[in-house]
Amino acid sequence: MAEKKVAVKGPREGLKPMEDWVRDQPFLTTAEIEIPPKLVDQVIGQDPAVEVIRKAAAQKRHVMLIGEPGTGKSMLANAMAEVLPREELQDILVFNNPEDNNNPRIRSVPAGKGKEIVGAHKMDALKKKNERNQFLMLIVVLVAVVAIFFSITPDGQGGVTINPMVLFFGIGAAAMLLIAFRWMGQKQETVFVPKLLISHAPDDKPPFVDATGSHAGALLGDVRHDPFQSGGLETPAHERVEAGAIHRAHKGVLFVDEINILKLESQQSLLTALQEKEFSVVGQSERSSGAMVRTEPVPCDFVLVAAGNLDAVEGMHPALRSRIRGYGYEIYMKNTMEDTSENREKLVRFVSQEVAKDKKIPHFDKSAITVLMHEAQRRAGTRGHLTLRLRELGGLVRVAGDIARERSAPLVQSEHILAAKRIARTLEQQVADQLVEKKKEYRNYLVEGAEVGRVNGLGVLGGESGVSEHAGVVLPIVAEMTPARSRSQGEIIATGKLGEIAKEAVQNVSAIIKKYTGEDISSHDVHIQFIGTYEGVEGDSASISVATAVISAMEEVEVSQKVAMTGSLSVRGQVLPVGAVTAKCEAAAEAGMTKVLIPLANARDVLIEDRYKDKVEIIFVDDIIDVLRNALAAGPKRDKLIQKLTSMMPKSTATAARPQSGLPAPQG
Repeated sequence: MAEKKVAVKGPREGLKPMEDWVRDQPFLTTAEIEIPPKLVDQVIGQDPAVEVIRKAAAQKRHVMLIGEPGTGKSMLANAMAEVLPREELQDILVFNNPEDNNNPRIRSVPAGKGKEIVGAHKMDALKKKNERNQFLMLIVVLVAVVAIFFSITPDGQGGVTINPMVLFFGIGAAAMLLIAFRWMGQKQETVFVPKLLISHAPDDKPPFVDATGSHAGALLGDVRHDPFQSGGLETPAHERVEAGAIHRAHKGVLFVDEINILKLESQQSLLTALQEKEFSVVGQSERSSGAMVRTEPVPCDFVLVAAGNLDAVEGMHPALRSRIRGYGYEIYMKNTMEDTSENREKLVRFVSQEVAKDKKIPHFDKSAITVLMHEAQRRAGTRGHLTLRLRELGGLVRVAGDIARERSAPLVQSEHILAAKRIARTLEQQVADQLVEKKKEYRNYLVEGAEVGRVNGLGVLGGESGVSEHAGVVLPIVAEMTPARSRSQGEIIATGKLGEIAKEAVQNVSAIIKKYTGEDISSHDVHIQFIGTYEGVEGDSASISVATAVISAMEEVEVSQKVAMTGSLSVRGQVLPVGAVTAKCEAAAEAGMTKVLIPLANARDVLIEDRYKDKVEIIFVDDIIDVLRNALAAGPKRDKLIQKLTSMMPKSTATAARPQSGLPAPQG
């Protein structure tokens, strides 16, 4: 049979291997790399998004950024505030309304004038206070003099007597007048002094306000509760008004990440603020005295930058998303970029930016850059690409810097990066390591010999956690055939805390078995057990493992336990691509398997570390016959089964042959 060739796309043709490329760069350390002064020019790999941000800023359009965590959404929002056209900022003042205390008045003035107005009102109030105090002291002194005068009476013998009761009540009355007048005067002064709600300096840049996770009061403004409320002890309503994020973002950018976690009522109010460009501050709690207060409309002319993961779109208010689409842009963030010389230079600059931002770690030398660039290739998950999950890559930069500083090294070197990779493993990877040890100890899976109906499948732990570094695990799968409880009513019974997609994948396997084995399984129950999957199983990447286990049990052909496998399976027997193949291959190598079967379509996605390359052979499979040929133990039974299956396959797919084994060409 002709050998199946695997075309693996690598980095752009002519691009040097990473070690040679880094060696030829005209720098010795990242300290020599120039960092652009503008934040928008520091964004890495999101050129289409940067272009849209510039256009949106120039025209004051709203933007929605959707993408995986750590791809630069918040950085782009900050950058938009930086490139926003300069407008005259405004101070916003809130005044008492003598006609309706619960409807404070709003006034906008140029930036810097608000403090002057408040200061002038305070000076005026102080002047009135001093004048009133002088008048008050005059009255108090007069009352005291009168009290003293009437307390002194002649005793009829040429002398005088003092009536202590008259003197006491006179002085008491003077003191009460003093307290009453001072308190009433202080309250009157407070009423006439406005509150500076929003303050800016004349040379301030457009504001950037991050309202991520804000409750209604913090986002839309609120009125504080007054515990006294009446009896002359209450605080004036205008003094209790607090601005919301939408008001502080006036003439600037309001950033709301995870937009879908905002309550629908808050999203509706946010939409109103976008449309009207002003929004009254009201008390948000019905049980608060502030619920009775409603200010005049407060200006809030801002550019909204909403962000979130792909599922955020489902939780958005339809009208709010329509407003953004109709008056702005939607951007999906890239999570990888092509591996080119230009993009490699950008990643080197990223390292320099992270060091400058941290201000505590040393710069990187060329050996450290080489290892870090290899890690960027590996985390991309696709050959010929570099990751753009830069927050996590930045975490590795900082851990390596901490290690270098702990060792008193002047520069971060390759050994520090390698040490950081061991220390800064994700929680899923740490849990996976412990699972591997426990499964080895209790022999949950085998790495030698051959058994009927037993297959070493592969999966990932915490695949939905949002991290780019997946943790591969071995999933032992066992199949057994038993007579059905009633004739022609056989069923497939799968156990192991399977999710919906995993259950459907198991059901699809029955169609393949019926088609390619010619067996009628309606008279049998097929039991499939996922061993030790306490954390649950979801997805269809175990399809080829399930099919292999069931066919092995039906035909009583042993499966080599040195083999592990992953891959989805169509109902026609074609092996379909799956995710996280690198992590799965490394998990198999860690567990002791020497051969891994992965879909042919994933050939360009294998980027395992050098320490695993001599431990495991990776074989690319295209259909179920490829899988069985490489997974079943060699012998007459296997050969007979392969021949039988090949004869039953359609001519268009009967060209199955032994795929090329081994790893793709090394990544440059």
